[in-house]
Amino acid sequence: MGAAAFKQARDFLFEHRTDYRRAHAGFHWPQLDNFNYALDWFDAELAQGANAKRPALKIVGDGAATVTFRELSESSNRLANGLRALGVQRGERILLMLGNVVPLWEFMLAAMKLGAVVIPATTLLTPNDLKDRFERGRVRHLIANATDAAKFDGLDPTVTRISVGDAPAGWHSYADLLRGDVRFVPEGATRATDPMLLYFTSGTTSRPKLVEHSHQSYPVGHLITMYWIGLQPGDMHLNISSPGWAKHAYSCLFAPWNAGSTVFIANQPRFNAPGMLDAITDHKVTTLCAPPTVWRMFVQEDLARWKTSLREVCSAGEPCNPEIIDQVQKVWGLTVREGYGQTETTLQIGCFPGERVEPGSMGQESPGFHIRLLDTDDKDVEEGEVCIDLAPPPVGLMRGYQNDDGSFSPLGTAAYRTGDIAARSTDGYYTYIGRADDVFKASDYRISPFELESALIEHPAVAEAAVVPAPDPIRMAVPKAYITLTAASMPDAATALSIFRHLRETLAPFKRVRRLEFTDLPKTISGKIRRVELRQQEAVRAAEGVRVPMEFREDDFPELSRR
Repeated sequence: MGAAAFKQARDFLFEHRTDYRRAHAGFHWPQLDNFNYALDWFDAELAQGANAKRPALKIVGDGAATVTFRELSESSNRLANGLRALGVQRGERILLMLGNVVPLWEFMLAAMKLGAVVIPATTLLTPNDLKDRFERGRVRHLIANATDAAKFDGLDPTVTRISVGDAPAGWHSYADLLRGDVRFVPEGATRATDPMLLYFTSGTTSRPKLVEHSHQSYPVGHLITMYWIGLQPGDMHLNISSPGWAKHAYSCLFAPWNAGSTVFIANQPRFNAPGMLDAITDHKVTTLCAPPTVWRMFVQEDLARWKTSLREVCSAGEPCNPEIIDQVQKVWGLTVREGYGQTETTLQIGCFPGERVEPGSMGQESPGFHIRLLDTDDKDVEEGEVCIDLAPPPVGLMRGYQNDDGSFSPLGTAAYRTGDIAARSTDGYYTYIGRADDVFKASDYRISPFELESALIEHPAVAEAAVVPAPDPIRMAVPKAYITLTAASMPDAATALSIFRHLRETLAPFKRVRRLEFTDLPKTISGKIRRVELRQQEAVRAAEGVRVPMEFREDDFPELSRR
């Protein structure tokens, strides 16, 4: 019944692919008792019949390979049997730290088949990061590339260690595990609510939290992500995201395989926009999702050079600036549609296929979700914290945050609070304002960093920007922009003056950036800007009376005051 109900819900979304109103009104989460995505969907549906010989995964660049649904089903069976022989049991935690290589997907499916819980980890983690994950994540088994083995020296020696590549002493070999039986027999049924994934959040403002997802919350929840992207069977889908983070599971696993699409990966030693655009064109990628940072790099190229096969283009991770959307529309005739979700959830809000795209808006609430905006007193408002109504909870929502003692903090009974602030228009479109911690007041006016950052990005010299409050003796605080310039721009007074003039023409006086500094932006290892670090830096500088050489202020330019 599980797979049948899952497919029925999927096919309903296919049927109303460009009719958001009917999809939103008529979609219901499938009611599942037992469900194992790898066994009940991937093996039973995608690896059978006409689907079996179609590519499930295509990698170009480093680790190039093309693997069919049938081949991936069989290799994951072998690995599941091999892991079982090593003692991996249902409910035990496996830390999986691999790049975009075929074994990553094989091990994900194998762990699901066993009922083990995967802790995805980026290869950028330091030994200290890994120590924290070992301890708080209660890791019992480890899978990593041989070249990263030294990072785990000194960590719990009782953890089973499996290496992709030449196995160091004390490690088991991936190649040996692949010699297991091709037939896999599960040890009993998997409950849909059993744990499947344990994510550490990116930690933009605090210590990373532990988020648990079940065998239904991500696989079934990402039916909505599939619907938002506009995926169809047979698509070649590229999601530019690093393994170890939730967005990789969103769109490099569940959403495309829910649709029966091919996951396409273009590995590069270092991100190169022209090379990625070549890959998109050469391999006939039909659907693309990329973070705003990548879109900013794309639009610095002459996009008209690339005649792509793209049908749908999306952006997620952070808000995408409207001017980027305009440039892509002008050149490719495609609208970059935004989507909003979190590690804790699947897609909550999005610009869905066939719907009007409002400039600056992240779209409308997802089918299957009831979004509320609440103030600090839990009252519904038109501008407030984005919250998910829990009456009833949507399937695409985590079980909760795991505490250090292994218990879980309850989500509450009324609503799950995201920590993000948004405004809602009368026709149901949501506009992102910022993280609750990032919105600030200057001269008693409420300032949205994202609005100011969008204005800054419009200047041709600005590649990226982050706006934070800088302490000021008169106004209490003034907006300050930390700016990363484009490669052709100079970090000098002339550039600063040009940016200040642009902002005077773009923003109301109370919103204007009064100070700016040219620098690289601090980011989490998942690529999100750490504005909290910049705020703390400003507080320290103000207390010490320090001003750095690359900071420019409006007061430095008398010509501005004469206007």
